[in-house]
Amino acid sequence: MMNSGCLESQAAIYALSTVMQIIPNETFTEFIKKLEQLQERSLHDVLSENDIMIFNTPEGTLSSEQGVYIAELVSDKNIKQAKGRFKSYDDQADGEPVKSVPPVRQVPAKKETPNSGKRDGPKATKKLGDGEKTKTAKEEARDLQLREEATVRLKVKHIQENLSLMLRALGEIAIANPVFTHGQLPFLEDYVMPLLSSPIVNSDAFETMVKLARCVAPPVRDLALDLGAALKIVATSKASIVQELVLSSDQTNAKEKPVAGLFERIVAGLVTACKDGPLPADSFTFIFPILEQILFSPKKTKVHDDVLGILSLHLDPVVPLPRLRMIEVLYHVLGNMPAYQASIGPMLNELCLGLKPNELAPALGGIYSKHAHVRMACLNAIKCTPAVSKRVVPKNVDVATSVWIALHDPEKTIAESAETLWDLCGFDIGKDYSGLLAALSHVNFNVRQAAAESLAAAMDENPETVPETLSSLIFLYNRDTPAGRDGVDPSWPGRQGIAVALNAAADILTANDLSVVITFLISRALADYNMDVRSRMIDAGIGIIDKHGKNNITRLLPIFENYLNKKVTDEETYDLVREGVVIYTGSLAKHLSMDDPKITVILEKLLEVLNTPSESVQRAVSNCFPPLMKSQEVNAEALTSRLLNQLTQSENYGERRGAAFGIAGVAKGLGITSLKKYNIVDALKAGLEDRNSAKAREGALFGFECLCEKLGRLFEPYVIQILPLLLACFSDPVIAVREAAECSARAMMSHLSGQGVKLVLPSLLQGLEDKAWRTKQGSVQLLGAMAYCAPQQLSQCLPKIVPKLTEVLTDTHPKVQSAAQMALQQVGSVIKNPEISALVSTLLLSISDPNEYTKLSLDILLQTTFVNTIDAPSLALLVPIVHRGLRERSADTKKKAAQIVGNMCSLVTEPKDMLPYISLMLPEVKKVLADPIPEVRAVAARALGSLIRGMGEENFPDLVPWLLETLKSDNSNVERSGAAQGLSEVLAALGREHFELVLPDILRNCSHQKASVRDGHLTLFKYFPRSLGPTFQNYLPRVLPAILDGLADENESVRDAALSAGHVLVEHYATTSLPLLLPAVEDGIFNDNWRIRQSSVELLGDLLFKVAGTSGKAILEGGSDDEGASTEAQGRAIIDVLGREKRNEVLAAVYMVRSDVSLTVRQAALHVWKTIVANTPKTLKEIMPVLMNTLISSLASASSERRQVAGRALGELVRKLGERVLPSIIPILAQGLQDSNGSRRQGVCIGLSEVMASAGKHQLVTFMGDLIPTIRTALCDSVSEVREAAGLAFSTLYKSAGMQAIDEIVPTLLHALEDEETSATALDGLKQILSVRTAAVLPHILPKLVHPPLSAFNAHALGALADVAGPGLDSHLGTVLPPLIEAMGNDDQEVATLAKKAAETVVMVIDEEGLYSLIAELLKSLGDTQASVRRGSAYLSGFFFKNSKLDLLDESPNLVTTLIVMLTDPDSATVQSSWEALGCVIGSLPKDILPTYVKVVRDAVSTARDKERRKRKGGPILIPGFCLPKALQPVLPVFLQGLMSGSAELREQAAEGLGELIDVTSENALRPFVVPITGPLIRIIGDRFPWQVKSAILSTLGILISKGGIALKPFLPQLQTTFIKCLQDNTRVVRSSSALALGKLSALSTRVDPLVNDLLSNLQVASEIGVKEAILVALQGVSKYAGKSITASVINRVLVVLQDLVQSEDDQIRSSAARAMGIVSQYVEDTELASLLHALSVPASSESLAVRHGTILALSSVFRHGASHVCGSSAFPTVVDCLKSRLNDDKVPVRETATKALGCLLVYQAQSHYSGTYNFSELLPFLSSSLRDDASDVRRRALGGLKSVAKVNAITVISYLPTLGPAIAECLRDASTPVRLAAERCALHVFQLTKGMENVQAAQKYITGLDARRIAKQPELSDSSEDDMVGA
Repeated sequence: MMNSGCLESQAAIYALSTVMQIIPNETFTEFIKKLEQLQERSLHDVLSENDIMIFNTPEGTLSSEQGVYIAELVSDKNIKQAKGRFKSYDDQADGEPVKSVPPVRQVPAKKETPNSGKRDGPKATKKLGDGEKTKTAKEEARDLQLREEATVRLKVKHIQENLSLMLRALGEIAIANPVFTHGQLPFLEDYVMPLLSSPIVNSDAFETMVKLARCVAPPVRDLALDLGAALKIVATSKASIVQELVLSSDQTNAKEKPVAGLFERIVAGLVTACKDGPLPADSFTFIFPILEQILFSPKKTKVHDDVLGILSLHLDPVVPLPRLRMIEVLYHVLGNMPAYQASIGPMLNELCLGLKPNELAPALGGIYSKHAHVRMACLNAIKCTPAVSKRVVPKNVDVATSVWIALHDPEKTIAESAETLWDLCGFDIGKDYSGLLAALSHVNFNVRQAAAESLAAAMDENPETVPETLSSLIFLYNRDTPAGRDGVDPSWPGRQGIAVALNAAADILTANDLSVVITFLISRALADYNMDVRSRMIDAGIGIIDKHGKNNITRLLPIFENYLNKKVTDEETYDLVREGVVIYTGSLAKHLSMDDPKITVILEKLLEVLNTPSESVQRAVSNCFPPLMKSQEVNAEALTSRLLNQLTQSENYGERRGAAFGIAGVAKGLGITSLKKYNIVDALKAGLEDRNSAKAREGALFGFECLCEKLGRLFEPYVIQILPLLLACFSDPVIAVREAAECSARAMMSHLSGQGVKLVLPSLLQGLEDKAWRTKQGSVQLLGAMAYCAPQQLSQCLPKIVPKLTEVLTDTHPKVQSAAQMALQQVGSVIKNPEISALVSTLLLSISDPNEYTKLSLDILLQTTFVNTIDAPSLALLVPIVHRGLRERSADTKKKAAQIVGNMCSLVTEPKDMLPYISLMLPEVKKVLADPIPEVRAVAARALGSLIRGMGEENFPDLVPWLLETLKSDNSNVERSGAAQGLSEVLAALGREHFELVLPDILRNCSHQKASVRDGHLTLFKYFPRSLGPTFQNYLPRVLPAILDGLADENESVRDAALSAGHVLVEHYATTSLPLLLPAVEDGIFNDNWRIRQSSVELLGDLLFKVAGTSGKAILEGGSDDEGASTEAQGRAIIDVLGREKRNEVLAAVYMVRSDVSLTVRQAALHVWKTIVANTPKTLKEIMPVLMNTLISSLASASSERRQVAGRALGELVRKLGERVLPSIIPILAQGLQDSNGSRRQGVCIGLSEVMASAGKHQLVTFMGDLIPTIRTALCDSVSEVREAAGLAFSTLYKSAGMQAIDEIVPTLLHALEDEETSATALDGLKQILSVRTAAVLPHILPKLVHPPLSAFNAHALGALADVAGPGLDSHLGTVLPPLIEAMGNDDQEVATLAKKAAETVVMVIDEEGLYSLIAELLKSLGDTQASVRRGSAYLSGFFFKNSKLDLLDESPNLVTTLIVMLTDPDSATVQSSWEALGCVIGSLPKDILPTYVKVVRDAVSTARDKERRKRKGGPILIPGFCLPKALQPVLPVFLQGLMSGSAELREQAAEGLGELIDVTSENALRPFVVPITGPLIRIIGDRFPWQVKSAILSTLGILISKGGIALKPFLPQLQTTFIKCLQDNTRVVRSSSALALGKLSALSTRVDPLVNDLLSNLQVASEIGVKEAILVALQGVSKYAGKSITASVINRVLVVLQDLVQSEDDQIRSSAARAMGIVSQYVEDTELASLLHALSVPASSESLAVRHGTILALSSVFRHGASHVCGSSAFPTVVDCLKSRLNDDKVPVRETATKALGCLLVYQAQSHYSGTYNFSELLPFLSSSLRDDASDVRRRALGGLKSVAKVNAITVISYLPTLGPAIAECLRDASTPVRLAAERCALHVFQLTKGMENVQAAQKYITGLDARRIAKQPELSDSSEDDMVGA
């Protein structure tokens, strides 16, 4: 092949092609090796332009003498090889072909001859060499150069020949085996593609590329020549030229049309090829460069959608694709055309699913886009890569750098998304910042900004890298700084990025770094010639100084001062740097001390720099002022005055502008109050009103502008004040003032808040109504300025502004009109959408002259291709035009306007921007929806759908209801039709879910009683197929019945609507959805409604008529007039279309419906049958198997009418044919039980029933052998419906076979119960036969099922059978219920659960006759010894009473009593069960009979309490069941109902019972019921009821107070009032109970003094002794429970009253008063106590018995309650002396009381080991002497006191035994029995007889041994209560 001979080379290529067909793999592999080893390929790539020029120069001519040859040759070759199909383009921008230029030989002028142009160079050279021996030096040099060029030419020619040869060979072997080559296309294309632009082998490369294109997959290979041409253009032209060629497809330029057609043809061919699925990966990769270049177009073309659609099919993550290039081009499209965001995002995600880890870095290129949505799409896509999602991303600096940059993106959402990605990757930024530094010079500012933040964050994490990084930044800056100011400065973005990075890194710099950076800024950066870079460097320095200035003042200030004081060499550079240094100094000054004199100097320098005519400098200086103003308050007035003068009087514009910035900075520093304090606003107003000085007015406007910017919304209140002045300035005669007014207005509007807009807008809009044209003009201009409001405020105000401006366009004054035009232009100027921006002038014309330009504007808008989204200002201009268009009379205009409305919402940036206009446009769209022209209605309907789709249903809450309401209206058909069309589009937009929600309502309204409603909703089905498309096919089965029903409607318009809908369905789906239509129609045939059946038959007929080519009732195309018969050809046509099987099914259904119960249906079916069936007998024979199948299926239908129809058909056959058909039918039915379809088996059973019912008994006897096994098999079927049908068949069989049926079937079923596989079905079979003969079958079944142990299945079986057997179980309860109750407690959870369920079923099926047996069984089980049985029985009792409908009143008392007693059960679970059951039982009782259960419950509680008492033997008695949560819930209603509605006696019992109940209830369980109990008790006690009721209630309340505690606090006032009132009651019991309760209640009160005062007052006024006594008892209780809360003053008052009462003549009064005084004495101060004791001691020697007795009683009580205080009191000796004297009183009560007091005192002293005056040893003899007192009461009291002393301190008493022993022994022999008993208890404790026998023996020294042993046997703690000595 490489031979020089042409024929040999060609033969070798042919041979290679042949071998390629035979052994492609080996051949291709070897060829590729040679191809890769070909040196000419690499030599070709290094050829220079000079080499090519030499090659194209003729031999003998120097290349320097040659004209333009390349273009000539290339052009010629291109034209020849491409055969005119394309043109070759050079690098010219215009894309014109290069014209060939004839060669021109350049010869020196002297030698030029007329024929010199014809001479051949080489010949001349040769001749010259032969003829002349000497040559000039010039000629020799030329010859040498010719030889050199000849060598080069030869080399290039060799390269060309070999490369061309290999390319031709490559093309031939490719085309020889295209299938094999297809798999190598990507590699081969990469090899050939660069050679398409080769100047020497491009022709061969093109031919090879075309041959490769013929190897792609069909049918794309048909485009091979076009593909080759396109790839040639892509390879040989600049991208911009290719894009222009692609874009030209949207133009109509005739010159470019052929090339434009090339790309269109390719894309169209690819779209066609991809209809059946994606292309093979290699084919797609081959053609991708063409698609790539199309998509790289900067503008959208008409092939963009198709190209993206092609790409979307080629995203398989497994297939090898050019993913990175696809991702890159998708990023480009997404950036340039955001409208594709919804489709490109998922494409990117899917592409990234196939990315490899090493491809992540290039795929992250989207992060560097300037478009936020591209960056976000990139991040979301990268998260989908397997390596990221699986967290196995390998470490990669480039990937980490890219994600780190995204992590610091300016957009917060992007940064958050990047943070998630960073976490998934698990990267560490490391210390390689090369990528970050490179990104600082990126072309996009957002990337530079993010890179700056990223670099700062990276340095923050690695502080040690800061110095090196700063050095790198300085180096990069120096590298990128241009040499001079002249020329282009392409590297300024990098310097800007460095400035931003320095600003971002301000926080992390150290002191050393600070000097480096500041030095760099002053020495280099501040002198940058780029204004933006310089400004950002200033900002960076300010940021650094703000962060570090405070701590580095001494370091930085000298640097700044030195620079400012140094000598100037370069004036221009110095001025630039000086401005920055002064600003730095100003920023640093805020860190100086406020009294530092340098601040004033710095301020002066700042004021000088403020005059610099640079807004960025002035703004920076202004920012320096605020912090410095705190130190300049003294000079503030002068400073503001100076600036105001400069502002209004300076001749220099820059100075005035600087003064404005200065005033703003000063005002911000001094605060908002300075505006008034220093008359700044007044001065500015004065400047505005100065009509003599335009500069003053302009300066004032500058001032307002800067104040607005600087103070922001703080200045908002002043805006309203200056609006009138600003309005005047808009009409100022001086242009500069007007421009300043406009700028000021912009500043004001841009800083207005939403509230500010609301304040300003009304006054401006009102100004438009003013009669003065100047006011109107100013208002219009200000409204125009509102276009510069913040975006949020702009979208808020534009909907109000633009319509008003539109109205003003027709104003009478031309200047107002002009201002309105200008204002609208201002609105147009802030439009960001490029497409709308280009149309602003046309749109404004349309607004100003709607009659002339509305249609034109609509046409232009429809022709415009929108790539970018529409913003709020764009909408403000569009909406008035569209609104006007919707109101036009022209149908065409309305259609176009509606179309734009539909398109608009899909292009808006934020759907909420459209909201203000919806109320304007929606009514007009609704009107268009009712247009008489259908086409207009269709466009309006689509517009509604687009609005819903773009903005969401929530913004149109009334639209769907309005459409539905219009559908129901009685208006014209046109309106209903429009509403139907609109609703169909809206539902299509809302999506499938919403459609499915609405569809039931639509279907329901299709059968509405109003004809208009039916008509409207049926019309919907006419449009759904068009709006929903193929999706609607899925709903045909649901929709067709409604349409069929409509076809049979009585109203003609409804029938027409249904017929029209039917036509549309047939039109759309007859060919594609016949399998869907036919089932729906077939289902309709068996519908319960005869009208629907009739309609279904008619529609089925219509379909069959159309298929068969005949005609029926419906008028169908292709029908004939032959109505009564059919032909064989028509039958074959039906078979051809439907298939024989489907045709048989349809005809079988029609034939069966001939037996329909409705006459009209039968007639319709008969008509269809006769019309399409030519030979009925023959046809029946053909369809008989299918007909039987249909009958069996219909017999199993849930529809009763369908079963009836099938049964009639089958029964009619049996009746007519009798025994002739039975032998064939019964086996068929028996065989049918083998069918796998359960419904068919069910149909078989129903068929058997029909057959047996239709046949006679004598006929069935013969077939019993077949029938009984068949039914037996069916009874055990796996499907419940089959078993149920078999049960019905058994019922029919039983009528004929009797007990034979039971005897042959039941045993088999019982046997099947034992098999796990068949047990469930056998059980259901038993259920079915039980339902037939319960009494006969049940005795056979129960013994087997209840046999112990009860299994889970047997339990389940019992429940199932019980459900069927029902009351038949009454006589079997004793057999069934006990095993079930026992099994309910089984350890196996499954058995327990099933037994429980079965038991529930059993008790619920019992009727009244079995009630007694059931209750007896339950009560018996409640008394069982097994806890689980008791628990189960309790549960069943509750379940039965809760759910039973029987009258259970007679049985309730027994169960209530039993269940309450069971609340004491030892098993806690049983207690819980009993409690729940009790709730159910009592809950089942009627409310009015609950009072009769008070005694029952009370007795039961008493029994339970006694039972619990016997168990506990001491301690508080609580019933366990009443300690549960909500414990009282079951029984409380009984007592409360008794309290509220019972008789007096019943109320008394209820109250007492309630008290008893509370007594056995725990406090925690009682707490939730305190409120429900207390309320009724208070209410009842307040009424006039007998004292017994009140007493009972008071007693209960006392118990409740003791247990309820704080929960009673809400009732405190009511209870207190009630108790006090009861203290006055006539009955002693009531008084006592209330007194005790009041005492307990006082413990809950926080303020006791009022209560005590009330008691004292009542005590003083009470006249009855009993009342006084009760009050004193209450006072005791109050003092006892709440004494600490009584104040000293009240206590003193109490003591005064009590001192009088203790001397009362009445014994009870004295006793009660004394007890109260003892309790109160605990809370008395020592001094008062001493006084009290003295007061009590003095009367003790009175002659009056009452006085002596009362005072001693009081002292005794005081000792009992406060002995410690008394012993410590100064009056103690006096008191003891008093006691001693009273021990010898002549009256027994006095001596007894004194003895008692002495005993209390000794108990205290023995207990506390008192050792003071009158201690134990001194006082005990006095007590001992009382043991021998004459009075037995005194002796008994002394014994009690001695016992109490021994109990608290026995050791102390033992030492006094010699004295006490004989006295006790005498008492043991006392004649008085109470004394002897007291002596025994005293001896027991004094001698410690229970502590051991040694004590018993020791006691015998004083008492007899018999007594000692007898007393020792008594229990030590057997005292029923404490002795009186300790007691009250």
